[in-house]
Amino acid sequence: MNQKDQSTRLETEPIPKLLKRLSIPAIIGMIVMALYNVVDTIFISYAVGIDGVAAVTIAFPIMIIMMAVAAALGIGGSSIISRRLGEKREADANRVFSNIITLILGISVIGVIASFTVLEPLLRLFGATPMILQYAIDYIFPITMATIFFTFSFTTNAIIRAEGNARFAMMTMIIPSVLNIILDPIFIIWLDMGVQGAAIATVISQASISFIVLQYFLTGKSSLRIRISEMVPQLAIVKEVIIIGLPAFVRQVAGSVMMVAINAMLILHGGEFYVGVFGIVQRVSMFALMPMMGILQGMQPIVGYNYGANQLERMRETIILGLKVVTAFSTFVFVIMMVFPGVFMRIFSPDPTVIQAGSDGMRIMFALAFLIGAQVVSGGLYQALGKAKPALILSMSRQVLFLIPLVLILPQFFGVWGVWIAFPLADILSFSLSIFFMYRDRKLFFTGDDSSGGSGGMKLQEEAVST
Repeated sequence: MNQKDQSTRLETEPIPKLLKRLSIPAIIGMIVMALYNVVDTIFISYAVGIDGVAAVTIAFPIMIIMMAVAAALGIGGSSIISRRLGEKREADANRVFSNIITLILGISVIGVIASFTVLEPLLRLFGATPMILQYAIDYIFPITMATIFFTFSFTTNAIIRAEGNARFAMMTMIIPSVLNIILDPIFIIWLDMGVQGAAIATVISQASISFIVLQYFLTGKSSLRIRISEMVPQLAIVKEVIIIGLPAFVRQVAGSVMMVAINAMLILHGGEFYVGVFGIVQRVSMFALMPMMGILQGMQPIVGYNYGANQLERMRETIILGLKVVTAFSTFVFVIMMVFPGVFMRIFSPDPTVIQAGSDGMRIMFALAFLIGAQVVSGGLYQALGKAKPALILSMSRQVLFLIPLVLILPQFFGVWGVWIAFPLADILSFSLSIFFMYRDRKLFFTGDDSSGGSGGMKLQEEAVST
């Protein structure tokens, strides 16, 4: 099936079948992608110890910033591209894609410069103590040097989904993840490289998939092309990509700031041990929540395409079905985390102290996990429709508006327990805000009518890049 047929299916195939076809590959890809982070942490925990896990947890915010840039380019670009394809404006879609490639190259240069200039001061700022600083440097230096591979692979994954090729998008996540899992024991244990081995395995994996994806675009398998003549940045395109991708960037960077705040509070009130415990709990959390992100990724091209094609009933059906699915899944996650937290902790460490501390933290963190699904979908839907302002607010709400202040305040009264308690409180506050926005803009989501005037950023579609 050619790419034009794949895009056309976004406005013709029955929604349940279409959502399943696009979401399942995304879910599989996201789970496998999260799995390699889990495997990294398991090998580091056993080969280096809890201090190695703590060091990677301290360094991880830098990697999150890199992914935030890729998410902004990928989600901003894919939102525009899917709507252009829905409007049958293939030339405009291709021009957007070529500009995104230029942005990736520029960001990659910045990443390499940062590797030699600000890396160590940044790690100290993020909470690295003398005990774990060298571990943190060993882990993050190879990754920042390879910024081009991470940015290119993560950005193009979203764009490949935007043109309806969910299967290949899934493979771009599965291939590097499986390769990383294979390489981890080789570099971490057999070559005795510790945390640096984990980083090198990750870099090799991302480099491999980057070359595969580049070949995909250069050999005509995609409806999009990399054209040098269209790589000269156009202000209108860059602006639109940034505006729509900004909520994703803010959400990811907020995650980085959140981790820095959590690490600082854990070191202050509990020491490096609790940073390591949180690193394990965070990996479990990522693994548990990735399927919901996969469902959202399946929804976004359907919603964006059918909004652009004025197929509003299909857009409405997608939103309702997606909300039902993510709510059911988030409820399932809640039950599992309440009943089996110790099982997950034992995978990472045989230490009874680590297992008990992690189990207690996990139960508290996931106490209101059944509310997370609606939070995930709400901001993503505004992004799919190109509504930048509400998407930005909702993307910021859980981590910036609620979680970070709670993480900084509650430990003053409850110590380490205050960090765990902050998560369910942030969940209920963010859920309430999401419901408020979606109820206010219910006409937009269910009829395509923006007469409420509440979505801010609605005129982006009229500001579309023209040839």
